[in-house]
Amino acid sequence: MGEYLHGQGHTVMGIRLAGHATCPKDMVRTRWHDWMNSIEDGWHLLREVTDHVFLIGLSLGGSLSLLYASQYPIQGVVALSTPYNLPNDPRLPFVEWISWLTPNVAKGPTDWHNPKAAEDHIEYPAYPTRSIAELRDVIKEMRAALPRIRVPVMLIHSRQDGSVPIEHMNKIFNALGTTDKQMVLVEHSGHVITREPDRQVVFQAALDFILRVTGK
Repeated sequence: MGEYLHGQGHTVMGIRLAGHATCPKDMVRTRWHDWMNSIEDGWHLLREVTDHVFLIGLSLGGSLSLLYASQYPIQGVVALSTPYNLPNDPRLPFVEWISWLTPNVAKGPTDWHNPKAAEDHIEYPAYPTRSIAELRDVIKEMRAALPRIRVPVMLIHSRQDGSVPIEHMNKIFNALGTTDKQMVLVEHSGHVITREPDRQVVFQAALDFILRVTGK
């Protein structure tokens, strides 16, 4: 997606969130504030070279982008496959303690509609249990922040997302404080819609949103 937007003449930075894309032990040490700090670092770098900064985030990245938009001056947000809450599980309030006994949680079945992308998709082999507490907390912060968001927001979701049900998009949309908000649905993809069969639809929708908001 970043390569596509860059090819259309936009300056793009792919932010690596703290604890991601290194080793699972790094993830265990990080907290959601560290993830927000990673975004802030990228924002400071981008605002030195461009007048308009947009945030585009997938899943957790969507939650972080929306939360960030409630606190810092950006031009707009594109939130992809974004969760409104975690599944109702009685263990969630105690997950920090559980992590001492069960450091990792196995990943469930995937919902890939693009087998080739699934083959080369790089990810940690399991979920660090301690990080689930951070995901729980940052999504809670995002929910509280949604009414304070005043910048334009585009939400994109797949009807066949096997990780985050489509109802989450509707809940986020209804809670947003901005009047400039829209929802885009795709039909033939799983959760990681930036690498799925509908990816070009997603890329074009995000590009059209950016051009409209900036008046270009």
